[in-house]
Amino acid sequence: MNIPQEAHRPAALWLWAGQAIYRGPSLRLDAHSTAVDCLAIGVDTAFRLEADGSARTVRSALIPPRKVHRVVADGGRMMFCYLDPGSRRARACREQMTLWDNDFGFSHRSETRLADAAGRDRPDPRELADLVGAAPRPPMDDRVREAMATLLGHPAREITAERLATAAHLSESRFLHLFSSQAGTSFRRYRLWARMLGAGRSIAKGASLTSASVDAGFASPSHFSDAFRTLFGLSPTALLATGVRVVVLDEAGEIKPRPRA
Repeated sequence: MNIPQEAHRPAALWLWAGQAIYRGPSLRLDAHSTAVDCLAIGVDTAFRLEADGSARTVRSALIPPRKVHRVVADGGRMMFCYLDPGSRRARACREQMTLWDNDFGFSHRSETRLADAAGRDRPDPRELADLVGAAPRPPMDDRVREAMATLLGHPAREITAERLATAAHLSESRFLHLFSSQAGTSFRRYRLWARMLGAGRSIAKGASLTSASVDAGFASPSHFSDAFRTLFGLSPTALLATGVRVVVLDEAGEIKPRPRA
């Protein structure tokens, strides 16, 4: 098989709170699972998905959390979109899958457009995200906005739900319910994403994994590595070995508390 010249260009990983997109050479992972939904797109050609003792050759597949699987791409580029399963975008992505088999979705309605967009020299990650599943965010409660901005802005701090609930003049249970309904994921998972973004920002600036993990609030580099592997199915060391370019798009400044009247 002739591998397109673009397949040799550096990979990219774009991070938001609640989602991530990788575009680059196939990661050639052994059988694994993730803690999130993963939409796999064969950028250059179809790939083989092995799961549950069978194999299927497809151009797009939505892989559910905790399902052991293996992607075989034979040297072509891949796009993987990792989505927090409770998020609006994950729900929108599920609605775009036209075939289902044993919790796996296949044939995304925009798979051709996704492959074309991901195959460009300079893909627009926001365009890719919208093609995966457009999910407009409804008006946000200012108390949740404040909490999200705090978590994103200070990932290394041990900020508890109780503390933020008190600041919002809510009971902790009411705050947690409101937060999850608006953020599309639990408070604990959102805090994990905030720390992943914090580590990503440090790595993008050239920090070592050790420094990045501590700066982002992880107890140790091994804690960061374990959390990363659980979320995405591979270690950060293995990912960075590909020469991937890490870009954090959901900067803390993008979610700001509204000015008070």
